[in-house]
Amino acid sequence: MVEERGSRRANPVDVHVGGRVRLRRMLLGMSQEKLGEHLGLTFQQVQKYEKGINRIGASRLFDLSQVLGVPVQFFYEELVMSGMDGAAAGFAERPAESYAAEFLGSRDGLELNKAFARITDPRVRRSIVDLVRAFAGEQAQGE
Repeated sequence: MVEERGSRRANPVDVHVGGRVRLRRMLLGMSQEKLGEHLGLTFQQVQKYEKGINRIGASRLFDLSQVLGVPVQFFYEELVMSGMDGAAAGFAERPAESYAAEFLGSRDGLELNKAFARITDPRVRRSIVDLVRAFAGEQAQGE
């Protein structure tokens, strides 16, 4: 699908790439302001990149990969292009992994993930997973 020129809607690829920038920045605990300083940008410009409102050019994407410590390919990981499998955009169901990636990219997801990773006792970790499954209405593993 080709976007019309002048369209106000953000391109889905730009939104995905921007979301990956945001995910990595947040995983590093870096503010938009600090990332902007490293790139010579304002935090508002970083916001526009992260939302996909402004497209990130090749040289800027390379700079982002350097500052955020990831290869350029990182920004395209988990990108699902409509039409590659014949499915029309908007009619295909999103795989469960994309929901998980979307949640992990949220503030709650990042905080939960960081806190969970600090738990060293495997039994406590398993109990937490079972508790969350119970709240979600799923049966714990092994039942």
